[in-house]
Amino acid sequence: MGTDNVNIVLLDGGVGQELRKRSRQPASPLWSAQVMLDEPHLVTAAHRDFIQAGARVIKLNNYTVTPLRLARDGDPAMFEALHAAALSAAHQAREASGQNVRIAGCLPPLVASYHPDRVPDDATCLRDYRRLVAQQADGVDLFLCETMSLAREARAATTAAVESRRPVWVAFTVDDRDGARLRSGESLAEAAEEVVALGAERILVNCSVPEAVTAAMRALAELDVPFGGYANGFTSVDTLQPGGTVDSLASRADLDPEAYAEHALTWVEHGATLVGGCCEVGPAHIAVLAKRLTERGYRLVAS
Repeated sequence: MGTDNVNIVLLDGGVGQELRKRSRQPASPLWSAQVMLDEPHLVTAAHRDFIQAGARVIKLNNYTVTPLRLARDGDPAMFEALHAAALSAAHQAREASGQNVRIAGCLPPLVASYHPDRVPDDATCLRDYRRLVAQQADGVDLFLCETMSLAREARAATTAAVESRRPVWVAFTVDDRDGARLRSGESLAEAAEEVVALGAERILVNCSVPEAVTAAMRALAELDVPFGGYANGFTSVDTLQPGGTVDSLASRADLDPEAYAEHALTWVEHGATLVGGCCEVGPAHIAVLAKRLTERGYRLVAS
């Protein structure tokens, strides 16, 4: 089958890191959420730039706005206001673009990225994910459970998201040295099968090095669901601790837009139909990826 018959859903890149580059404020444990309080116009502008670059799915900027993170790093009373700001920024950007763009609600790790040992008990996970879903459901087109490092974390997020009757996609973060395993050490394929059984419609791998995402594509190709990936551009995430700031992480020097596009095209060759970027992947990366995909005859779509 030629590429002219293949649709590719192009996601945006790493909004949080893009905002850190644009903001004049110091890094905060609340990361991109702090920018919504101090410089909300930057959030709308970042979404808009990703859409202009070719993204047809944009992710809500609420990654750190969970009850447990706000209790530790900010003010729990800001939960509703921060979600309202995130939804407003995404909708403003979409309306201004005039493009067919879908907004993905974000169900992130509740306590910290990359730390499966910090995932709360199942009851707490389900309670907080249901809170996040209720806050976002009326303003999003789908839910993306992202950066899931532990199978039971993903199960709780998926269960809550499916209850919304919105489409549910689940993105796992994998071991940077073994893309077939989650950061918990669990099998990616088995974890993916579990959330598909719960109602997840598409499976992705995110916030891992591109090489690990490539390995993960081979594992996901065995599943009977659409799949894809969006990698980060960090040299390593090992130094990031719960409550810490992203200033502790270094960026790779070998992932300019052309190099990143080569990785993503490899994922598509493995059968991926959803690609985009995570931390350190900006609008310039997405623009080059969109260009390379369309040059090869792929159709860029929102669903």
